[in-house]
Amino acid sequence: MQDYMGGVELVTPDAPEPAFFDTPEAAVDRLCALYDAATTFLCERFQSAIETGHPGVRFRAFYPEVRIATTSFAKVDSRLAFGHVAAPGVHATSITRPDLFRAYLEQQIGLLIDNHGVPVQIGLSDTPMPVHFAVANRAGVTVPQEGAADFILRDVFDVPDLSTTNDDIVNGLVKPRPDGTEPLAPFTAQRVDYSLARLAHYTATDPAHFQNHVLFTNYQFYVTEFEAYARAALADPDSGYTSFVATGDAEITSADAPLPSSPKMPQMPTYHLKRANGSGITLVNIGVGPSNAKTATDHIAVLRPHAWIMVGHCAGLRNSQSLGDFVLAHAYLREDRVLDHDLPVWVPIPALAEIQTSLEEAVAVETELQGYDLKRVMRTGTVASVDNRNWELRETHGPVQRLSQSRAIALDMESATIAANGFRFRVPYGTLLCVSDKPLHGELKLPGMASDFYKTQVTRHLRIGIRAMEVLREMPLSRIHSRKLRSFDETAFL
Repeated sequence: MQDYMGGVELVTPDAPEPAFFDTPEAAVDRLCALYDAATTFLCERFQSAIETGHPGVRFRAFYPEVRIATTSFAKVDSRLAFGHVAAPGVHATSITRPDLFRAYLEQQIGLLIDNHGVPVQIGLSDTPMPVHFAVANRAGVTVPQEGAADFILRDVFDVPDLSTTNDDIVNGLVKPRPDGTEPLAPFTAQRVDYSLARLAHYTATDPAHFQNHVLFTNYQFYVTEFEAYARAALADPDSGYTSFVATGDAEITSADAPLPSSPKMPQMPTYHLKRANGSGITLVNIGVGPSNAKTATDHIAVLRPHAWIMVGHCAGLRNSQSLGDFVLAHAYLREDRVLDHDLPVWVPIPALAEIQTSLEEAVAVETELQGYDLKRVMRTGTVASVDNRNWELRETHGPVQRLSQSRAIALDMESATIAANGFRFRVPYGTLLCVSDKPLHGELKLPGMASDFYKTQVTRHLRIGIRAMEVLREMPLSRIHSRKLRSFDETAFL
Protein backbone atom coordinates (compact mmCIF):
# COMPACT_ATOMS: atom_id res chain seq x y z
CA MET A 1 0.00 0.00 0.00
CA GLN A 2 1.28 3.47 -0.86
CA ASP A 3 0.43 6.84 0.64
CA TYR A 4 2.15 10.13 1.27
CA MET A 5 3.50 11.55 4.53
CA GLY A 6 4.81 15.12 4.49
CA GLY A 7 5.39 14.87 0.74
CA VAL A 8 7.33 11.58 1.06
CA GLU A 9 5.86 8.39 -0.34
CA LEU A 10 4.82 6.08 2.53
CA VAL A 11 4.91 2.35 1.74
CA THR A 12 3.09 -0.10 4.01
CA PRO A 13 2.22 -3.79 3.66
CA ASP A 14 -1.24 -4.67 2.41
CA ALA A 15 -3.68 -4.42 5.31
CA PRO A 16 -6.27 -7.21 5.56
CA GLU A 17 -9.72 -6.30 6.81
CA PRO A 18 -10.33 -6.82 10.56
CA ALA A 19 -11.94 -10.17 11.33
CA PHE A 20 -14.07 -11.46 14.21
CA PHE A 21 -13.24 -14.62 16.16
CA ASP A 22 -15.19 -16.57 18.76
CA THR A 23 -12.36 -18.94 19.72
CA PRO A 24 -9.13 -17.72 21.36
CA GLU A 25 -6.92 -20.11 19.40
CA ALA A 26 -8.06 -18.76 16.04
CA ALA A 27 -7.76 -15.18 17.31
CA VAL A 28 -4.14 -15.71 18.35
CA ASP A 29 -3.38 -17.44 15.05
CA ARG A 30 -4.51 -14.26 13.26
CA LEU A 31 -2.42 -12.10 15.63
CA CYS A 32 0.62 -14.21 14.79
CA ALA A 33 -0.02 -13.91 11.05
CA LEU A 34 -0.40 -10.13 11.21
CA TYR A 35 2.66 -9.73 13.42
CA ASP A 36 4.81 -11.96 11.19
CA ALA A 37 3.73 -10.07 8.08
CA ALA A 38 4.63 -6.73 9.66
CA THR A 39 8.04 -7.83 10.94
CA THR A 40 8.91 -9.60 7.68
CA PHE A 41 8.01 -6.48 5.70
CA LEU A 42 10.18 -4.24 7.89
CA CYS A 43 13.11 -6.67 8.07
CA GLU A 44 13.25 -7.13 4.30
CA ARG A 45 13.02 -3.39 3.62
CA PHE A 46 15.59 -2.68 6.31
CA GLN A 47 18.15 -5.14 4.96
CA SER A 48 17.65 -3.81 1.46
CA ALA A 49 18.11 -0.20 2.61
CA ILE A 50 21.29 -1.07 4.52
CA GLU A 51 22.73 -2.72 1.40
CA THR A 52 21.64 -0.18 -1.23
CA GLY A 53 21.15 3.08 0.68
CA HIS A 54 18.21 5.45 1.06
CA PRO A 55 15.25 3.96 -0.83
CA GLY A 56 13.62 7.31 -1.57
CA VAL A 57 10.45 6.34 0.33
CA ARG A 58 9.40 5.78 3.91
CA PHE A 59 8.40 2.32 5.19
CA ARG A 60 5.87 1.68 7.94
CA ALA A 61 4.13 -1.35 9.41
CA PHE A 62 1.69 -1.59 12.30
CA TYR A 63 1.29 -3.77 15.37
CA PRO A 64 -1.75 -6.06 15.40
CA GLU A 65 -4.61 -5.31 17.77
CA VAL A 66 -7.24 -7.08 19.88
CA ARG A 67 -10.54 -5.21 20.16
CA ILE A 68 -13.82 -6.01 21.86
CA ALA A 69 -17.10 -4.05 21.83
CA THR A 70 -19.76 -4.67 24.46
CA THR A 71 -23.19 -3.09 24.86
CA SER A 72 -24.20 -4.31 28.31
CA PHE A 73 -22.70 -4.92 31.71
CA ALA A 74 -21.53 -8.50 31.98
CA LYS A 75 -22.80 -10.59 34.87
CA VAL A 76 -19.61 -12.34 35.90
CA ASP A 77 -18.41 -14.23 38.94
CA SER A 78 -17.79 -11.46 41.49
CA ARG A 79 -14.79 -13.37 42.79
CA LEU A 80 -13.00 -13.04 39.44
CA ALA A 81 -10.50 -10.19 39.41
CA PHE A 82 -9.90 -10.22 35.64
CA GLY A 83 -11.26 -11.47 32.33
CA HIS A 84 -14.02 -8.93 31.84
CA VAL A 85 -14.33 -5.23 31.00
CA ALA A 86 -15.69 -2.92 33.67
CA ALA A 87 -18.38 -1.24 31.57
CA PRO A 88 -19.95 -1.34 28.11
CA GLY A 89 -17.95 0.22 25.32
CA VAL A 90 -14.97 -0.48 23.08
CA HIS A 91 -11.69 -1.76 24.55
CA ALA A 92 -8.51 -2.45 22.58
CA THR A 93 -4.80 -3.10 22.93
CA SER A 94 -1.88 -3.41 20.53
CA ILE A 95 -0.02 -6.73 20.62
CA THR A 96 3.59 -7.77 20.12
CA ARG A 97 5.26 -11.19 20.12
CA PRO A 98 2.04 -13.23 20.05
CA ASP A 99 4.24 -16.30 19.70
CA LEU A 100 5.86 -15.61 23.08
CA PHE A 101 2.57 -14.69 24.75
CA ARG A 102 0.34 -17.30 23.10
CA ALA A 103 -0.74 -19.06 26.32
CA TYR A 104 -1.42 -15.75 28.05
CA LEU A 105 -3.35 -14.33 25.10
CA GLU A 106 -5.45 -17.44 24.61
CA GLN A 107 -6.35 -17.43 28.28
CA GLN A 108 -7.27 -13.74 28.44
CA ILE A 109 -9.13 -13.67 25.13
CA GLY A 110 -10.97 -16.86 26.05
CA LEU A 111 -12.22 -15.30 29.27
CA LEU A 112 -13.43 -12.22 27.40
CA ILE A 113 -15.39 -14.32 24.92
CA ASP A 114 -16.89 -16.52 27.64
CA ASN A 115 -17.80 -13.68 30.02
CA HIS A 116 -19.27 -11.29 27.46
CA GLY A 117 -20.65 -13.69 24.87
CA VAL A 118 -19.30 -11.64 21.96
CA PRO A 119 -16.42 -12.28 19.54
CA VAL A 120 -13.16 -10.36 19.58
CA GLN A 121 -11.98 -8.38 16.59
CA ILE A 122 -8.42 -8.90 15.33
CA GLY A 123 -6.89 -6.38 12.95
CA LEU A 124 -4.12 -3.83 12.67
CA SER A 125 -3.69 -1.07 15.22
CA ASP A 126 -2.75 2.50 14.38
CA THR A 127 0.55 2.10 16.27
CA PRO A 128 3.65 2.00 14.03
CA MET A 129 6.15 -0.76 14.77
CA PRO A 130 9.72 0.53 15.39
CA VAL A 131 12.22 -1.19 13.13
CA HIS A 132 14.48 -1.93 16.13
CA PHE A 133 11.82 -4.18 17.64
CA ALA A 134 10.88 -5.74 14.30
CA VAL A 135 14.41 -7.06 13.73
CA ALA A 136 15.09 -7.94 17.39
CA ASN A 137 14.39 -11.64 16.89
CA ARG A 138 16.01 -12.03 13.48
CA ALA A 139 19.38 -13.74 13.73
CA GLY A 140 22.19 -11.78 12.14
CA VAL A 141 20.15 -8.59 11.74
CA THR A 142 21.01 -5.58 13.90
CA VAL A 143 20.16 -1.91 13.71
CA PRO A 144 23.30 0.23 13.36
CA GLN A 145 23.90 3.17 15.66
CA GLU A 146 23.04 6.67 14.50
CA GLY A 147 25.47 7.73 11.76
CA ALA A 148 26.66 4.21 10.91
CA ALA A 149 24.27 3.83 7.97
CA ASP A 150 24.42 5.85 4.74
CA PHE A 151 21.07 7.48 5.56
CA ILE A 152 19.23 8.78 8.61
CA LEU A 153 17.27 5.84 9.94
CA ARG A 154 14.36 7.96 11.20
CA ASP A 155 13.82 9.31 7.69
CA VAL A 156 12.96 5.85 6.41
CA PHE A 157 11.67 3.79 9.38
CA ASP A 158 9.82 4.33 12.63
CA VAL A 159 12.06 4.19 15.70
CA PRO A 160 11.20 3.75 19.41
CA ASP A 161 9.28 6.72 20.75
CA LEU A 162 9.60 7.12 24.51
CA SER A 163 6.83 9.72 24.56
CA THR A 164 4.36 6.90 23.86
CA THR A 165 6.20 4.18 25.79
CA ASN A 166 5.12 4.64 29.39
CA ASP A 167 3.26 3.23 32.37
CA ASP A 168 0.22 5.48 32.16
CA ILE A 169 -2.19 2.53 32.09
CA VAL A 170 -0.88 0.78 35.21
CA ASN A 171 -0.43 4.12 36.96
CA GLY A 172 -4.07 4.99 36.32
CA LEU A 173 -3.25 8.06 34.22
CA VAL A 174 -4.38 6.97 30.77
CA LYS A 175 -7.39 8.63 29.19
CA PRO A 176 -9.73 7.14 26.58
CA ARG A 177 -8.78 7.71 22.95
CA PRO A 178 -10.63 10.46 21.06
CA ASP A 179 -13.07 7.83 19.76
CA GLY A 180 -13.77 6.64 23.32
CA THR A 181 -11.74 3.41 23.13
CA GLU A 182 -10.46 2.22 26.53
CA PRO A 183 -7.33 0.12 27.16
CA LEU A 184 -7.78 -3.65 27.23
CA ALA A 185 -4.37 -4.63 28.68
CA PRO A 186 -1.96 -3.08 31.21
CA PHE A 187 0.84 -2.62 28.65
CA THR A 188 0.91 -1.49 25.03
CA ALA A 189 2.96 -3.31 22.40
CA GLN A 190 5.74 -0.68 22.42
CA ARG A 191 6.05 -0.87 26.22
CA VAL A 192 6.32 -4.67 26.05
CA ASP A 193 8.90 -4.59 23.26
CA TYR A 194 10.95 -2.04 25.17
CA SER A 195 11.07 -4.28 28.25
CA LEU A 196 11.80 -7.46 26.28
CA ALA A 197 14.87 -5.74 24.84
CA ARG A 198 15.94 -4.50 28.27
CA LEU A 199 15.49 -7.94 29.83
CA ALA A 200 17.76 -9.57 27.28
CA HIS A 201 20.36 -6.89 28.00
CA TYR A 202 20.25 -6.96 31.81
CA THR A 203 19.86 -10.72 32.34
CA ALA A 204 21.75 -12.18 29.35
CA THR A 205 18.91 -14.63 28.79
CA ASP A 206 16.11 -14.66 26.23
CA PRO A 207 12.81 -13.48 27.76
CA ALA A 208 11.25 -16.66 26.34
CA HIS A 209 13.03 -18.62 29.10
CA PHE A 210 11.36 -16.73 31.96
CA GLN A 211 9.02 -18.82 34.06
CA ASN A 212 5.79 -17.77 35.75
CA HIS A 213 7.26 -17.88 39.27
CA VAL A 214 10.15 -15.49 39.93
CA LEU A 215 12.49 -15.43 42.93
CA PHE A 216 14.60 -12.33 43.54
CA THR A 217 17.73 -12.37 45.64
CA ASN A 218 20.46 -9.89 46.50
CA TYR A 219 23.34 -12.35 46.88
CA GLN A 220 25.21 -14.50 44.36
CA PHE A 221 25.44 -17.31 46.93
CA TYR A 222 21.87 -18.25 46.09
CA VAL A 223 22.77 -18.88 42.47
CA THR A 224 25.12 -21.75 43.32
CA GLU A 225 22.45 -23.36 45.46
CA PHE A 226 19.83 -22.84 42.75
CA GLU A 227 21.99 -24.65 40.21
CA ALA A 228 22.53 -27.51 42.65
CA TYR A 229 18.79 -27.75 43.24
CA ALA A 230 18.14 -27.62 39.48
CA ARG A 231 20.57 -30.45 38.78
CA ALA A 232 18.95 -32.60 41.47
CA ALA A 233 15.53 -31.84 39.96
CA LEU A 234 16.71 -32.80 36.47
CA ALA A 235 18.00 -36.09 37.88
CA ASP A 236 14.53 -36.84 39.27
CA PRO A 237 12.20 -38.00 36.46
CA ASP A 238 9.18 -37.22 38.64
CA SER A 239 10.10 -33.59 39.35
CA GLY A 240 8.41 -32.23 36.23
CA TYR A 241 11.33 -29.89 35.50
CA THR A 242 12.72 -30.19 31.98
CA SER A 243 15.80 -27.97 31.70
CA PHE A 244 18.00 -25.37 33.38
CA VAL A 245 19.09 -22.18 31.65
CA ALA A 246 22.03 -20.04 32.77
CA THR A 247 23.36 -16.69 31.56
CA GLY A 248 24.17 -16.58 27.87
CA ASP A 249 21.17 -18.88 27.21
CA ALA A 250 23.24 -21.94 28.08
CA GLU A 251 20.67 -24.73 28.56
CA ILE A 252 21.07 -28.22 29.97
CA THR A 253 18.53 -31.04 30.21
CA SER A 254 20.52 -33.59 32.23
CA ALA A 255 21.87 -33.33 35.75
CA ASP A 256 25.52 -33.92 34.87
CA ALA A 257 25.72 -31.75 31.75
CA PRO A 258 28.40 -29.02 31.89
CA LEU A 259 27.48 -25.35 31.84
CA PRO A 260 29.92 -23.06 30.06
CA SER A 261 31.10 -20.14 32.15
CA SER A 262 30.00 -16.74 30.95
CA PRO A 263 32.96 -14.56 29.88
CA LYS A 264 31.14 -11.47 31.11
CA MET A 265 28.45 -11.52 33.76
CA PRO A 266 25.39 -9.36 33.11
CA GLN A 267 24.17 -6.75 35.54
CA MET A 268 21.44 -9.08 36.82
CA PRO A 269 22.47 -12.74 36.41
CA THR A 270 19.33 -14.78 35.81
CA TYR A 271 18.66 -18.53 35.82
CA HIS A 272 15.60 -20.52 34.80
CA LEU A 273 14.49 -23.95 36.04
CA LYS A 274 11.98 -24.69 33.32
CA ARG A 275 8.79 -26.68 33.38
CA ALA A 276 5.95 -27.25 30.92
CA ASN A 277 3.76 -24.21 30.21
CA GLY A 278 6.18 -21.88 31.95
CA SER A 279 5.27 -23.24 35.37
CA GLY A 280 8.89 -23.47 36.52
CA ILE A 281 10.97 -21.03 38.58
CA THR A 282 13.24 -18.16 37.58
CA LEU A 283 15.91 -16.78 39.94
CA VAL A 284 17.18 -13.23 39.41
CA ASN A 285 20.15 -11.87 41.32
CA ILE A 286 19.26 -8.19 41.29
CA GLY A 287 22.27 -7.21 43.37
CA VAL A 288 22.03 -4.49 46.01
CA GLY A 289 19.79 -1.44 45.95
CA PRO A 290 16.27 -0.25 45.15
CA SER A 291 17.23 1.05 41.71
CA ASN A 292 18.15 -2.46 40.55
CA ALA A 293 15.00 -3.86 42.15
CA LYS A 294 12.84 -1.36 40.27
CA THR A 295 14.66 -1.93 36.98
CA ALA A 296 14.20 -5.70 37.16
CA THR A 297 10.53 -5.59 38.12
CA ASP A 298 9.71 -2.81 35.64
CA HIS A 299 10.67 -5.15 32.82
CA ILE A 300 9.72 -8.59 34.15
CA ALA A 301 6.20 -7.26 34.79
CA VAL A 302 5.38 -7.28 31.05
CA LEU A 303 5.76 -11.08 31.08
CA ARG A 304 2.77 -11.20 33.48
CA PRO A 305 4.28 -13.66 36.00
CA HIS A 306 1.96 -15.38 38.45
CA ALA A 307 4.05 -14.38 41.48
CA TRP A 308 7.37 -12.91 42.50
CA ILE A 309 9.02 -13.26 45.91
CA MET A 310 12.09 -11.68 47.45
CA VAL A 311 14.39 -14.12 49.26
CA GLY A 312 17.30 -11.93 50.32
CA HIS A 313 19.28 -10.99 53.39
CA CYS A 314 18.40 -8.27 55.85
CA ALA A 315 19.44 -6.55 59.03
CA GLY A 316 17.50 -7.76 62.06
CA LEU A 317 16.28 -4.84 64.18
CA ARG A 318 15.11 -6.65 67.30
CA ASN A 319 17.29 -7.91 70.12
CA SER A 320 15.25 -11.12 70.25
CA GLN A 321 16.28 -12.06 66.72
CA SER A 322 19.26 -14.28 65.94
CA LEU A 323 21.41 -14.52 62.84
CA GLY A 324 19.73 -16.90 60.45
CA ASP A 325 16.18 -16.17 61.63
CA PHE A 326 13.54 -15.60 58.98
CA VAL A 327 11.39 -12.51 58.47
CA LEU A 328 8.03 -12.78 56.75
CA ALA A 329 7.02 -9.27 55.67
CA HIS A 330 3.41 -8.30 56.20
CA ALA A 331 3.97 -4.55 55.77
CA TYR A 332 6.62 -2.25 54.30
CA LEU A 333 8.18 1.03 55.40
CA ARG A 334 9.07 2.61 52.08
CA GLU A 335 12.15 4.80 52.26
CA ASP A 336 13.62 3.48 49.01
CA ARG A 337 12.27 6.55 47.14
CA VAL A 338 12.57 5.13 43.62
CA LEU A 339 8.82 4.65 43.16
CA ASP A 340 7.54 7.76 44.91
CA HIS A 341 6.47 9.43 41.65
CA ASP A 342 4.73 6.31 40.30
CA LEU A 343 3.21 5.08 43.55
CA PRO A 344 2.99 7.67 46.34
CA VAL A 345 4.14 6.54 49.78
CA TRP A 346 0.63 7.07 51.16
CA VAL A 347 -0.55 4.06 49.11
CA PRO A 348 -0.65 1.01 51.42
CA ILE A 349 1.00 -2.18 50.16
CA PRO A 350 -1.14 -5.00 51.58
CA ALA A 351 0.06 -8.49 52.39
CA LEU A 352 -1.46 -11.11 50.09
CA ALA A 353 -2.91 -14.05 51.99
CA GLU A 354 -2.07 -16.68 49.38
CA ILE A 355 1.61 -15.67 49.27
CA GLN A 356 1.87 -15.35 53.04
CA THR A 357 0.39 -18.78 53.76
CA SER A 358 2.54 -20.47 51.11
CA LEU A 359 5.70 -18.97 52.61
CA GLU A 360 4.73 -19.85 56.17
CA GLU A 361 3.88 -23.38 55.10
CA ALA A 362 7.24 -23.70 53.33
CA VAL A 363 9.15 -22.49 56.42
CA ALA A 364 7.27 -24.97 58.58
CA VAL A 365 8.10 -27.89 56.29
CA GLU A 366 11.80 -27.01 55.91
CA THR A 367 12.38 -26.28 59.62
CA GLU A 368 10.06 -29.06 60.87
CA LEU A 369 8.48 -26.57 63.27
CA GLN A 370 4.76 -25.95 63.61
CA GLY A 371 2.45 -23.44 65.21
CA TYR A 372 3.84 -21.52 68.17
CA ASP A 373 7.24 -23.23 67.81
CA LEU A 374 7.67 -21.59 64.42
CA LYS A 375 8.12 -18.26 66.22
CA ARG A 376 11.52 -19.50 67.37
CA VAL A 377 12.95 -19.01 63.89
CA MET A 378 10.54 -16.65 62.11
CA ARG A 379 8.93 -13.31 62.86
CA THR A 380 6.16 -11.65 60.90
CA GLY A 381 6.19 -7.88 60.76
CA THR A 382 7.16 -4.68 58.96
CA VAL A 383 10.22 -4.60 56.70
CA ALA A 384 11.87 -1.23 56.10
CA SER A 385 13.65 -0.62 52.79
CA VAL A 386 16.09 2.29 52.49
CA ASP A 387 18.19 3.77 49.70
CA ASN A 388 21.39 4.17 51.73
CA ARG A 389 23.38 0.98 52.34
CA ASN A 390 25.42 2.67 55.06
CA TRP A 391 22.58 4.42 56.83
CA GLU A 392 23.98 3.49 60.22
CA LEU A 393 27.08 5.63 59.63
CA ARG A 394 25.02 8.83 59.75
CA GLU A 395 23.11 10.32 62.67
CA THR A 396 21.02 7.37 63.81
CA HIS A 397 18.59 8.83 66.36
CA GLY A 398 16.05 9.95 63.77
CA PRO A 399 16.14 6.79 61.60
CA VAL A 400 16.06 4.48 64.61
CA GLN A 401 13.11 6.36 66.06
CA ARG A 402 11.17 5.99 62.79
CA LEU A 403 12.02 2.30 62.64
CA SER A 404 10.76 1.85 66.18
CA GLN A 405 7.58 3.82 65.57
CA SER A 406 6.84 1.75 62.45
CA ARG A 407 7.37 -1.46 64.45
CA ALA A 408 9.88 -2.59 61.83
CA ILE A 409 11.64 -5.86 62.53
CA ALA A 410 14.05 -5.92 59.57
CA LEU A 411 15.76 -3.58 57.12
CA ASP A 412 17.02 -4.05 53.58
CA MET A 413 17.24 -2.10 50.31
CA GLU A 414 15.02 -4.04 47.91
CA SER A 415 11.95 -5.70 49.45
CA ALA A 416 9.63 -2.70 49.59
CA THR A 417 10.51 -1.80 46.01
CA ILE A 418 9.70 -5.29 44.75
CA ALA A 419 6.45 -5.42 46.72
CA ALA A 420 5.40 -1.91 45.67
CA ASN A 421 6.07 -2.63 42.01
CA GLY A 422 4.18 -5.90 42.35
CA PHE A 423 1.23 -3.90 43.68
CA ARG A 424 1.59 -1.31 40.90
CA PHE A 425 1.82 -3.92 38.13
CA ARG A 426 -0.80 -6.27 39.62
CA VAL A 427 1.75 -9.08 40.12
CA PRO A 428 1.29 -11.09 43.35
CA TYR A 429 4.30 -10.45 45.61
CA GLY A 430 5.84 -11.50 48.89
CA THR A 431 9.01 -11.29 50.97
CA LEU A 432 10.86 -13.81 53.11
CA LEU A 433 14.19 -12.48 54.37
CA CYS A 434 16.98 -14.01 56.41
CA VAL A 435 18.74 -12.06 59.16
CA SER A 436 22.44 -11.76 58.29
CA ASP A 437 23.46 -9.05 60.78
CA LYS A 438 22.13 -6.90 63.64
CA PRO A 439 23.82 -3.49 63.35
CA LEU A 440 21.77 -1.94 66.16
CA HIS A 441 23.00 -4.61 68.54
CA GLY A 442 26.69 -4.79 67.64
CA GLU A 443 26.47 -7.87 65.39
CA LEU A 444 27.93 -6.65 62.12
CA LYS A 445 28.39 -8.67 58.95
CA LEU A 446 32.08 -9.55 59.34
CA PRO A 447 33.91 -11.98 57.03
CA GLY A 448 34.12 -14.94 59.39
CA MET A 449 30.56 -14.63 60.61
CA ALA A 450 29.31 -14.25 57.08
CA SER A 451 31.03 -17.40 55.84
CA ASP A 452 29.56 -19.57 58.58
CA PHE A 453 26.16 -18.00 58.16
CA TYR A 454 26.07 -18.51 54.40
CA LYS A 455 27.12 -22.15 54.64
CA THR A 456 24.31 -23.05 57.01
CA GLN A 457 21.43 -20.87 55.89
CA VAL A 458 21.47 -20.20 52.15
CA THR A 459 20.39 -23.70 51.13
CA ARG A 460 17.52 -23.76 53.58
CA HIS A 461 16.34 -20.27 52.67
CA LEU A 462 16.36 -20.96 48.93
CA ARG A 463 14.51 -24.23 49.36
CA ILE A 464 11.81 -22.41 51.30
CA GLY A 465 11.37 -19.97 48.44
CA ILE A 466 11.21 -22.79 45.90
CA ARG A 467 8.75 -24.78 47.99
CA ALA A 468 6.51 -21.72 48.37
CA MET A 469 6.47 -21.28 44.60
CA GLU A 470 5.57 -24.93 44.14
CA VAL A 471 2.63 -24.46 46.52
CA LEU A 472 1.49 -21.42 44.54
CA ARG A 473 1.82 -23.33 41.29
CA GLU A 474 -0.96 -25.68 42.39
CA MET A 475 -3.38 -22.84 43.17
CA PRO A 476 -5.95 -21.71 40.60
CA LEU A 477 -4.84 -18.53 38.86
CA SER A 478 -8.06 -16.80 39.89
CA ARG A 479 -7.12 -17.35 43.53
CA ILE A 480 -3.54 -16.07 43.28
CA HIS A 481 -4.40 -12.88 41.42
CA SER A 482 -6.16 -11.17 44.27
CA ARG A 483 -8.85 -8.50 43.86
CA LYS A 484 -6.76 -6.43 46.28
CA LEU A 485 -4.45 -5.70 43.34
CA ARG A 486 -7.19 -4.31 41.12
CA SER A 487 -8.31 -0.68 41.05
CA PHE A 488 -11.79 0.75 40.37
CA ASP A 489 -11.55 0.70 36.58
CA GLU A 490 -9.25 -2.11 35.51
CA THR A 491 -8.14 -3.57 32.21
CA ALA A 492 -9.68 -6.94 31.40
CA PHE A 493 -6.30 -8.56 30.79
CA LEU A 494 -4.21 -9.47 33.82
